[in-house]
Amino acid sequence: MLRGELYLADDPILVEGRARAQRLIEQFNATGIDHAASRRAFLTELLGSLGEGAEILPPLRCDYGYTTTVGARTFINYGAVILDPGYVRIGADVQIGPNVQLLTATHPVDAATRKARWESAVPITIEDGVWLGGGVIVCPGVTIGEDAVIGAGSVVTRNVPPGVVAVGNPCRVIRKA
Repeated sequence: MLRGELYLADDPILVEGRARAQRLIEQFNATGIDHAASRRAFLTELLGSLGEGAEILPPLRCDYGYTTTVGARTFINYGAVILDPGYVRIGADVQIGPNVQLLTATHPVDAATRKARWESAVPITIEDGVWLGGGVIVCPGVTIGEDAVIGAGSVVTRNVPPGVVAVGNPCRVIRKA
């Protein structure tokens, strides 16, 4: 799964990993504004790492959690979906708007393989200082370079270089940041 190879999502070990994550996410999502310490404790147990001063607002959805790392001082707004059978690396000082989707999961184009329920995953990297506007979708295998800005509603299908503003579907660079 984490090496980009085909896997079966209904493998018992993967099913248990998702169940563990879902239990923690349910608890995290049920916390109120006055429970910042509880939120952080749930996230620390769920995620691969959570940097100092990082904040994620509920609701949050992810598959496994332990494959996702979040850097220091990063802010992830309401409604994030992180499909993380592949690694998701979110750098420091990143701003992620509401309803952003980071999707490492992918499926074979070949119908017979897909019908046999095989899937794979490709890592996503969000480098330091990136800003993802509300509703951005980042597709499998994408790296977004340091200090880049991705406009609201964009669908990022390929790598974005550092220090640019990129928008659209598919997302394209329009200028330097």
